[in-house]
Amino acid sequence: MAHKFSFRWIRMAVIGTALALSTLSAQAQFICGGHSDLVAGLAQAFQQKQIGYGVVGQAAIVEIYVSASGTWTMLVTDVQGRSCIFATGDGWENTVSVTATAQGI
Repeated sequence: MAHKFSFRWIRMAVIGTALALSTLSAQAQFICGGHSDLVAGLAQAFQQKQIGYGVVGQAAIVEIYVSASGTWTMLVTDVQGRSCIFATGDGWENTVSVTATAQGI
């Protein structure tokens, strides 16, 4: 149940963010633009590639981009097709491959 509870709050936060993106001023800290332009910028500037994505109801698509050095970016695209960088960071750990290795998969 804790897993579902956490996911619900994350989902609600992303939906709220996607809805709020349409009302942000030009001075906001989000970087928004065309999807292909942002993805190309992440690849060129940070060598980041997409490792996964998820659909947030009918409100948005969330994508995660990661570099070999561990930098990461969360990109949110709303239903109008506008993409915004929602979060960035360092120290990405791919727990799926660690779990698979630990289980002998």
